[in-house]
Amino acid sequence: MEMPLKFTSRYDEALAYARELHAKQCRKATAVPYIAHLMSVSAIVIEHGGDEDEAIAGLLHDAIEDQGGDETRQEIRSKFGDRVTAIVDGCTDAETSPKPPWKARKEAYIAHIATASPSVRLVSSADKLHNARSILSDYRNIGEAVWDRFTASREETLWYYRSLVTAFRAVDSTQLIDELDLVVTELERLVAANR
Repeated sequence: MEMPLKFTSRYDEALAYARELHAKQCRKATAVPYIAHLMSVSAIVIEHGGDEDEAIAGLLHDAIEDQGGDETRQEIRSKFGDRVTAIVDGCTDAETSPKPPWKARKEAYIAHIATASPSVRLVSSADKLHNARSILSDYRNIGEAVWDRFTASREETLWYYRSLVTAFRAVDSTQLIDELDLVVTELERLVAANR
């Protein structure tokens, strides 16, 4: 049996920093504080063998994209180091405002998975798994209204998640990717059954 991962005060600092950065943010069209997503991604990273830097990146994976761009990147580097910053950068699909067009952004993100580091792929796939689980749960509860929360259409969203599974599978074969595939497959099945 492996020794359990021991966390230092850096993880506590990252959790507090993530909470502060995203304090005014909720999950799309819900009252769920955004920190719930960040904590979930970090937990998935830990459950799938991530180390402390990867778990911290799970907490901060949306910080550059959603909370300040390069200024936030420099804060992350100063507080948590180059490795955490590199992982967060690898999970960022845009940092400009307004963001580039959705489809081009997502195509570029999918393409970069092939060359992303194992740490980026771990945090990214944990993020996508939590997002897909949330969409599936919400679809079961509110049906087609779930798609109104997104910039992209139902078809585009399903395309994106299926393309992510394909891109991750082209590089890795892990339990995490298997789980993402199962969730996306179930979402596709439910949507097809309700057409």
